[in-house]
Amino acid sequence: MKPLAALFGRRARLRWLHLIIGGALLMPYFLVGTVLVGMTNGGEPVFSSPSAQFAAFGLALPMAAVTGFFGLVRPLSVAAARALCGVPPALLADGPARTRQARVRTAGWYTLHLALGGIVSGATLTLPPFAVAVAALPFVRGLRGTWLLDGPRVLREPWVLALAPLAGLAMLLALALAAAVAGEVLARRAPVLLGPTPEDRLAAAERRAADLAVRNRLARELHDSVGHALSAVTLQAGAARRVLDRDPEFVREALTAIEETTRRTVGELDSVLGLLRQDGEPDEAADTAHGPGLDALDGLLAYSGVPVAYEREGDPGDPGVVDPVVSREAYRIVQEGLSNALRHGGGAPPPVRLLIAVREGEAELEIVMENPLGERPAVARPGGGRGLRGIAERAVLLGGRTGAGPSGDDGVWRLTARLPLTVMTRGSVSDTAGRTEERR
Repeated sequence: MKPLAALFGRRARLRWLHLIIGGALLMPYFLVGTVLVGMTNGGEPVFSSPSAQFAAFGLALPMAAVTGFFGLVRPLSVAAARALCGVPPALLADGPARTRQARVRTAGWYTLHLALGGIVSGATLTLPPFAVAVAALPFVRGLRGTWLLDGPRVLREPWVLALAPLAGLAMLLALALAAAVAGEVLARRAPVLLGPTPEDRLAAAERRAADLAVRNRLARELHDSVGHALSAVTLQAGAARRVLDRDPEFVREALTAIEETTRRTVGELDSVLGLLRQDGEPDEAADTAHGPGLDALDGLLAYSGVPVAYEREGDPGDPGVVDPVVSREAYRIVQEGLSNALRHGGGAPPPVRLLIAVREGEAELEIVMENPLGERPAVARPGGGRGLRGIAERAVLLGGRTGAGPSGDDGVWRLTARLPLTVMTRGSVSDTAGRTEERR
């Protein structure tokens, strides 16, 4: 059954169809070839001369090869090969052929497809009727024309006529075998001629790197906005629960803080999720990202759940002074710093000093958590561990730098970040993002 499936199974039939399509594509080139041959053979009819037909076939293939150099030929050929040749999609390239090597390979495939398709198509049109006529010779006297009577004497022997049905069947089997072999040749050559070139692989790797960079940014956005909101809401809810019976005014303030925090976070979450719905390229999605900036810092500090003493030099909330992208990243850095204070503050987060200074072409952020290092409470919220790394990544992508750790002898934890007032060029940001992803 396996040999029959190889000749007449579904895959064999699809490959046969693929070859027929190749023969149909060859016809315009073949007709042009017949015109050229007819101009040089002294007016002899081309279709009555096998040699003239072969000459037209030979002229058609170079013309087909030239067509194969057009970029859009590759995606059309790849689509047909995937659907009809049974080639795994991962082995074939996507998109038009843009490099010289890809165009040469595509031209080779296109020429091979049309050449084999023309041969199989011609045989499919002519051989089955002839094979059926041969097989019917013993049974239909009218089929025994002058070609049989005028041919070699051996053709008129009775035993030859008796074998005629087997000969007709053998012709059909030979045609099926030829089509199967041609289809297998195309299937084996497809990954070589239509597969990705080194340039295609490099472009795919760059697209994956850009996609990973955007995913990393979205992860940071979600971590900072949602993580901070959860820390603040957990702290406010826990404090309200403990004083529910004896301090209704504090409970009312806590519930207001929870409401404002969740409302602000839902808006930020919609902004981040909006990036996932965009149809643009990953770098376009990153460039059009929106979110709160330093101008919205007062709302964050009012409902952060941490007592904050805020000082500023200059006007960090002015978009004419600080680039909007830098302002958004600075907001996230402050948000994550406050989240760290909540995590390490338990039920009573330590006071925090926040300084934002705009001076000499850069914005400096300094967050100081004032509890002594030896008295730092346990982490209030499980998980985490990505905040400081996310802060560092944000600063590096903008061309800035960060520092975190104990400072001096005053026993406090200090987080500092220095960011440029204007964002780096798009290409530089993309390159830095790629290097950050590689290190991770």
